[in-house]
Amino acid sequence: MQSTSSLGKQLFSMTWPMLFGILSIMSFQLVDSAFIGQLGVLPLAAQGFTAPIALIFIGIQVGLGIATTSLISRALGASESLYAKQLAGLVVLLGAVGIGLVAVLVWFCRAAVLALLSAPESVTPIIDDYWGWWLVSTWMGAMIYFFYSICRSNGNTMLPGTIMVVTSLLNIALDPLFIFVLDLGIVGAALATCLAFSLGMLIIVPKCFASHWLTFDFGNLSVIKTLGSIGHIMGPAMVSQLLPPLSSVLATKLLAGFGTAAVAAWAVSSRFEFLAIVTVLALTMTLPPMVGRFFGAGQFEAIKQLLRIAVGYVLVFQTLVAILVWWWAPSLAQLMSSDAEVTDIVTWHLMWVPISLGPLGVCMMMVSAANALGKPYRALWMSALRLFAFFLPCLWIGGQIGGLWGLFIGASLANVCAGVAAWWIYQSIYRTSCQIEHDA
Repeated sequence: MQSTSSLGKQLFSMTWPMLFGILSIMSFQLVDSAFIGQLGVLPLAAQGFTAPIALIFIGIQVGLGIATTSLISRALGASESLYAKQLAGLVVLLGAVGIGLVAVLVWFCRAAVLALLSAPESVTPIIDDYWGWWLVSTWMGAMIYFFYSICRSNGNTMLPGTIMVVTSLLNIALDPLFIFVLDLGIVGAALATCLAFSLGMLIIVPKCFASHWLTFDFGNLSVIKTLGSIGHIMGPAMVSQLLPPLSSVLATKLLAGFGTAAVAAWAVSSRFEFLAIVTVLALTMTLPPMVGRFFGAGQFEAIKQLLRIAVGYVLVFQTLVAILVWWWAPSLAQLMSSDAEVTDIVTWHLMWVPISLGPLGVCMMMVSAANALGKPYRALWMSALRLFAFFLPCLWIGGQIGGLWGLFIGASLANVCAGVAAWWIYQSIYRTSCQIEHDA
């Protein structure tokens, strides 16, 4: 059995490359939006109407990526290396065809899609120019994501983390060239992304083949049964990805009752929250392959120790972050907005909500661990509870009792409840899964 210090070192060595990779992607997205924002209202509107469609692609690719990590890591833990390679090859083919078909469907049905979104006719010419290259970049982004998942499943986070940084920096460098110098506008942003992802693919694909992490030889593989296993995890994971945007819409409706400044402050504060939990986001990408491998190898005690290390770290680290944010809340709020009313509301948010980000991180990690253990419906249940049993009701009740102050306190209490509930559900999953595997 591995020692706690050994597990901690493994977790750290796998997590830090993903941390820098995620930060680089966040930076690229911020810069990309800033460049497009300089093009005027119509390109920004085109990007706005693209966002809902992007969520569909993200749901598909993340769902398939979660299934990839769960199944391959468990196969490797059980020393079924050929099956792991065949799974990887099947995922690449399935992802390429599936994402490609959806992209083609969106392209040929774009008029109907825009009508469904009530897009004005003035946006249509920009969409016609933009969506072709955007869909190509989306397909390429999904494919590189699948190879990231294969790498992580095999215990390598350095390669995907490095490529995330390289492609993001290249994208940032190419954006002004294509958007402004070549005068391609928003289409230039999509072209820059295509070129950046092309470089990433040229690096990661040969590396994966050279490392013998995938094969397209499915001679002894039951393809139908394997597709069923993939779909069993992919389906609930896809639905789970669509729940946060839905709850966000409903939360915005609640906030709208407090005025435009409240909605603006919430949007700004939410982006800061995303940055504050970046280590949690990295852990949700590195924990599943480790949990899956230990589960496949029957090392159940290692899983218990690993999750305790991760939970302990997140609770302590996020508490320290919350204390610093609370101390600097007024100054941080002034950096985020120049409007006095918005600044006041952001300050309230920063004083109350960050203290609960530790339990929120626990919930997110438990969802990832449940998927790794092959319990996607329980993972979906955790996500649904967090958003619809805790978050939205607590927001509404808090707002009714204490106005905006109450709303922020409600959000904080909801995160704590979600963390406790997720930990309790995970403990039940761990006991039943490990007992069944042990008896088998």
